[in-house]
Amino acid sequence: MTAPAAALLSVLAISLASLAGALTLSLGRARLERVIFLLVAFAVGAMLGGALLHLIPESYEALGGGPRTGLLVLAGVLAFFVLEKFLHWRHQHGAPEALEGASGHVHHPHGHAHHGPEAAPFALVNLVGSVAHNVIDGAIVAAAYLVSIQTGVVTTLAVMLHEIPQEIGNFGVLVYGGYPPRKALLYNFVAGLGGLVGAGLVLALGAGVDGLESWLLPITAGAFLYIAGSDLIPELNRRHSYPATKAVGQLVMMLLGIAVMALPLLWE
Repeated sequence: MTAPAAALLSVLAISLASLAGALTLSLGRARLERVIFLLVAFAVGAMLGGALLHLIPESYEALGGGPRTGLLVLAGVLAFFVLEKFLHWRHQHGAPEALEGASGHVHHPHGHAHHGPEAAPFALVNLVGSVAHNVIDGAIVAAAYLVSIQTGVVTTLAVMLHEIPQEIGNFGVLVYGGYPPRKALLYNFVAGLGGLVGAGLVLALGAGVDGLESWLLPITAGAFLYIAGSDLIPELNRRHSYPATKAVGQLVMMLLGIAVMALPLLWE
C-alpha cells in the first residue's frame, strides 16, 4: 500500500471516531439529559488539555519563540468571539443563555418557543472549531506518512487516542446546545470528515501546506480556549441547585478529559 493511500485510510478511520457519541444513544433521552453535564465537563477538560498540552506547545515548536504564537491564539479567541456574536445576532429571538437542559429545544426567557429544535449559537461555534481541529489532524497524519509508514502509524494511534474521548465530549456539547442526538451525531461525523480535507491538502501540495498548518494550530487552540472558557464552564456553574456530589462529578470528568489528552505525552 502506498503512503498516500495509507494516510487517507488512517484519516478516514480517525474520522469514524466522531461516531463514538453513538455509544450514548443507547442511554435514551431521559438518561442522556441526566448525564449531559458530565459529557460537557469532559469536553471542557479535553479542550483545555488539547489546547494547552498539545496545540500551543506544537505551535511554539513550529513557529519558534516570540509573540507570534500568542498573537495567533488571541486571534483565534477573538475570531470565534466575533463568530459567536454574529450567530447570536442571526439567532431568532436570541437568548441562548436561557438554554435549559438537553431536550433538543432552546428555551427563551419570554416564554416563546419555536416549532422544532433550534440549536444555540455556541453549538455551531463548537462545530466550526471541531472542523478546524480535524483539518489539522488530517494534515498532521498525512505529513507523518510522507515521512514513513511507521511514523504515520504511530501518529495515527496518538491522534486516535485523544480523538475518541474528545468526539464524545463534542457530541455532548451539540446535544446540550439543542441538537437532537441523532442529528448531533451526523453533524459531528461531517465535521470529522474535515480530516480528509487536511490530508488531501498535504498530499496534493506537499510541503507547501506546512505554513498553513503552523498558523492553524494556535488559532484552533484559541477557539478551544474560547469555547471552554466562555460557553461551557459558565454553563457548568450556572445551576446553583446542583448538589455537591454532581459538582464533584463534573470536576472528576474535567480532570479525566485533561488526563486523556495528556496520555499522548507519555506515548511521545
